[in-house]
Amino acid sequence: MYGDEATVRKILTESGDTWAVVGLSTNRGRAAYGVAEVLQRYGKRVVPVHPKAETVHGEQGYASLADIPFDVDVVDVFVNSDLAGPVVDEAIAKGAGAVWFQLGVIDEAAYARARAAGLEMVMDRCPAIEIPRLRV
Repeated sequence: MYGDEATVRKILTESGDTWAVVGLSTNRGRAAYGVAEVLQRYGKRVVPVHPKAETVHGEQGYASLADIPFDVDVVDVFVNSDLAGPVVDEAIAKGAGAVWFQLGVIDEAAYARARAAGLEMVMDRCPAIEIPRLRV
């Protein structure tokens, strides 16, 4: 499993409240849009990261993690598995404490790099599904 219950809980409750959501745009039909909304409802600051750098859910967007001018606690990844590895490398360089790969996003080598760099990591799960379970 790519993130046991203890790791899921730690990321959602202890890793900080600033989440960079890679792949988040103004497209309401994409999963990232709804997941970001749920994260905000649970008190997370959601920072959109998308090539268009659009403002989403009231938060200024950025074209890359490196462009964000403040610290990021968690990087939530909504890109294809083939593109996810470089995002992990950017998260490590940014100094994030955790990376979360959404459902269907799997890259075992990236997972290993994140863990080796000391980041918490969850893969192939959704925080919008997991966070309500913690608050019950």
